[in-house]
Amino acid sequence: MSRPTLTEHILLSQAAAPHATGELSRILARLSLAGRMISQRILNAGCLGEHGDTGEVNVQGEDVKMLDILSNDIFIRVFDTLSSVAGIASEEMEDIHLYDDWEMGKYFVLFDPLDGSGNIDIDGSLGSIFAVHARPEGDGPITQEDFLQSGKNQVAAGYILYGPATVFVYTAGQGAVSGFTLDRSVGEFFLTHPNMTIPDGGGHYSVNESNQTKWESDVVDLVESYRLGKTGLGKRGARYTGAFVADFHRTLLKGGVFMYPGLKDRPRGKLRYLYEASPLSMIAVRAGGKATDGVRDILDLKPEALHERCPLYVGSKSDVDYVMSRLKG
Repeated sequence: MSRPTLTEHILLSQAAAPHATGELSRILARLSLAGRMISQRILNAGCLGEHGDTGEVNVQGEDVKMLDILSNDIFIRVFDTLSSVAGIASEEMEDIHLYDDWEMGKYFVLFDPLDGSGNIDIDGSLGSIFAVHARPEGDGPITQEDFLQSGKNQVAAGYILYGPATVFVYTAGQGAVSGFTLDRSVGEFFLTHPNMTIPDGGGHYSVNESNQTKWESDVVDLVESYRLGKTGLGKRGARYTGAFVADFHRTLLKGGVFMYPGLKDRPRGKLRYLYEASPLSMIAVRAGGKATDGVRDILDLKPEALHERCPLYVGSKSDVDYVMSRLKG
């Protein structure tokens, strides 16, 4: 059976949208290009000596890997000649980056260029996360404030998983969630997961349990109820890879819940709202799931800073509802 390519899928979706201009389609095509380039770079990193740290620390206070920098540069370059993108923001960059012809651009692209980079040197799963926002109307200069939009304003979101296979998952406009797998022999993504839906009533719980001593008591009790099978939701095995994209992808396919709670000394947790929590929450909600910071819908939050963090509980609707019922708020 012939499967449509990602490009064909994007164009068919564009044709079904009455007011589509093709600009968003071109952005998605460039994101696909970035994914293919990064996938190949990861495959060759060992041979090219591109594993390991750079010796630098990024704006998040995290050690920077060589592939972090290379992946970030790829994202910057793929949009350099696309006039519809006015500017970008990255987890790896302290400030926004505007292109020379920014006045023409109608969109911003925000991304985590290489999620889970701690897995690089052990050949573990990695990922990229992206979101596309419309540029606010007006002729004035673009500022950081223009990028600080709530998740419900995203016009597209998705991720690329670099594992045994490279998988591109996205949603745009009011469309469904679709997944594509890269055929390396021809360098093209083909549709393998149409109309993705998060199953309810199964799957796993995914959380870094080594943080238990840093959690508030209600979070400790919540995770213990999963570990002991006392949620009333059925059996949930524990799975955690240390790469958000990989854990989320499993949750999307199998169900359950991914959790990154706030910590006693860091109440806002670890995940960045604009680059990680918001895009993947949009995917979850479009796939019939749910996402919360423990109190509010993640997509309703409006960040006040470019690198703002937030707690996150995302996955099957029944699991996220249970999580919210157990947290104090």
